[in-house]
Amino acid sequence: MNRASLDIERIQVARKDQNDFVTEVDKACERAIIEVLSQAYPDHGFLGEESGLTKGDKPLSRMPDNVWIIDPIDGTTNFIHGMPVYCTSIGLMQKGVITQAVIYDPSRDELFMASKGKGAFLNDRRLRVTKQDRLDEALIGTGFPFKYMDLLDTYVSMFKQLSGRVAGLRRPGAAALDLAYVAAGRYDGFFEMGLMPWDAAAGSLLVTEAGGFVGDFQGGPDFLFSENIIAATPKVFAQMVAMLSPYKLPEPKAAGAFRPEGI
Repeated sequence: MNRASLDIERIQVARKDQNDFVTEVDKACERAIIEVLSQAYPDHGFLGEESGLTKGDKPLSRMPDNVWIIDPIDGTTNFIHGMPVYCTSIGLMQKGVITQAVIYDPSRDELFMASKGKGAFLNDRRLRVTKQDRLDEALIGTGFPFKYMDLLDTYVSMFKQLSGRVAGLRRPGAAALDLAYVAAGRYDGFFEMGLMPWDAAAGSLLVTEAGGFVGDFQGGPDFLFSENIIAATPKVFAQMVAMLSPYKLPEPKAAGAFRPEGI
């Protein structure tokens, strides 16, 4: 990623869908991650943004008990425009529960890490969410539903409602980093529609291990596969759920295909 970022104009870019791009660097990073993890954990599966659900290089039809959820470059559109807001996100899900998380921001050399029950860290510093308990004083991160433009009107309504109730809204364009920033206290909360498991897996554990709450728009635990997520300090989380839960959202369009049995 760092080598490619020095010569952005030479990167080969393909369009997967509207407003959704992939580069040769995304694919190379994902292959490298899977190769290293396969050597260490030969019995584990992988869910990658570019390769789908696999074990090594073989496709899988169902989620295994141990699966690494990988976004090789979260923020690809930023990356190909030379905007230094992107990261690599890796989470380990064991029987439906995220137990390990790593998010690395190469532009700032920031390594966010978390293990379930052992806390969250930025490099060597322990992370805690802010003590913010008032929504009207909160800085909130968000992301547009760029893949699903039919959700835009609903999102704009949410945006309008929240913008009049918070201290500020920010949209940098890399959901995994947004979640890491909630854990690090740089945001007091975050919400987004249309996210896939690889966008949220690692960041969700960072937030909870830093003392925050994570849930879907109803405040429930189905944030990985419902394609909507709220993450915040405990009291800001409750206030955001109260504001966003009345909005009617469609059934998941893509993430549900990866939902493990029984979840």
